[in-house]
Amino acid sequence: MNRLVLWNVDLTLVDVTIVTREAYADAFRMVTGRPLVKLAPAMGRPDSEIVFETLAVNGIAVEDHHLPKFLDALQVSFAAKRKRLAAEGRAMPGAKDALKAVSRLDGVIQSVLTGTIRSNAVHKLTAFKLDKTIDFEVGGYGEEVYPKATLLQVAQGRAKERYGGAFTSANTVLIGDSTRDVQAARIGGAAMIAVASGRSTAAELREAGADIVLPDLSNASEVVAAVARLTGR
Repeated sequence: MNRLVLWNVDLTLVDVTIVTREAYADAFRMVTGRPLVKLAPAMGRPDSEIVFETLAVNGIAVEDHHLPKFLDALQVSFAAKRKRLAAEGRAMPGAKDALKAVSRLDGVIQSVLTGTIRSNAVHKLTAFKLDKTIDFEVGGYGEEVYPKATLLQVAQGRAKERYGGAFTSANTVLIGDSTRDVQAARIGGAAMIAVASGRSTAAELREAGADIVLPDLSNASEVVAAVARLTGR
């Protein structure tokens, strides 16, 4: 195995914003006993960071126990709503075909590098049958309190341990939709395919340093060609 492709989840592969927000509101109430007034924006950040800011902007004095309790509550709340994902969310255009097409490349491992906690990432992809070619054991997730660039290196280490061989900027590619994803790739050591399907524009993604910018994933052949080019060095 000599290619590692790491996918961001939200607004790259799926959009389940409504269910995610409701899960956060339920988790907030479970942890604090108060209704959620304001949810901190995601902007490509991990759940751990969103939790801290959400507590703060709602006037909660954050203590050490808050993060693990909130993430546990978020897992429970999201799992309870998982059957609504397919009805109230959507797979992003071309996501299923792109995943399947990339899986046919020689020596490829596909996993996720996401701000979402692992259990919820699995629910999100499974709801739209996008999980078939993903090795979740190799991925990096939102409950791991690392900067995303460091989490990318953690995922590379997991891939090496599981499959052997080294995974570096020469054979690792991150596919995501935010400028934070681009920054993580640049710092962490991966090539970057950015898709302008989220809240960052194509111009912003290029300016941040993405190697290739696509409008979305709807052209699977284009996605495969980009991955092959960036991981074939």
